[in-house]
Amino acid sequence: MGNSSYADAAAFRNAAATGQVGIDPDAAQAVLSKIRTGKDTVEDLLRNADNLAAPPRLGANPVGQAIAAKFSDRASGAGDSYAQALRNLYAQYDHAEQAIVTAMNRYHEFDRASAEPFTGQL
Repeated sequence: MGNSSYADAAAFRNAAATGQVGIDPDAAQAVLSKIRTGKDTVEDLLRNADNLAAPPRLGANPVGQAIAAKFSDRASGAGDSYAQALRNLYAQYDHAEQAIVTAMNRYHEFDRASAEPFTGQL
């Protein structure tokens, strides 16, 4: 998974997990909702990806059979297949969702830590 958007999502998730990033939960709700909608859509597509793997009927000759097998592998296999691209996209959505949720939690921690010196002082 060498694409930069996957690496970016993972880096954001790691930054949130280590406390480098905090996001106001009220401001992040719309983004989180869109991420979850995208993630659900990709999950639905993944559930139906096997339907694309049905080899087309191209005849009984060796060339037709080879092309049909190649088509089927490209739809549901690994590497550059449609299903693998969906799995990669799902992982990106998952990393982004985890990062947003963690950053929202970190925001509250930052807020409490910032208020701590002033607590009880009037």
